[in-house]
Amino acid sequence: MKTMKHLLAAAVLASCTTMAFALDLDGAKGQGLVGEQPNGYLGVVKATPEAVALAADINGKRRAAYEKIAKENGITIDQVATLTGQKVIDKAASGTWVQTPQGQWIQK
Repeated sequence: MKTMKHLLAAAVLASCTTMAFALDLDGAKGQGLVGEQPNGYLGVVKATPEAVALAADINGKRRAAYEKIAKENGITIDQVATLTGQKVIDKAASGTWVQTPQGQWIQK
């Protein structure tokens, strides 16, 4: 149960993180520039310098959060990331882009 609470907290953190770039996460998702991937990381749907920088920054923060949760719960970073990816995709707003397990980008 503790693991699930931490995973849910990571999902919220991952989906709510915004940046001081000209482009924030919600704006980038709304423009179809980035989307959620099943591996728990943000993917670039349409490459722009801002979208690539935003994804790299957010993914670095997500990895740090996943690492902390993994250590606290005795599981791997990949397990945390995958579980979080599934939850974030499930909760993604209609109209946003998500990646299928086969690697195809689809609009939810």
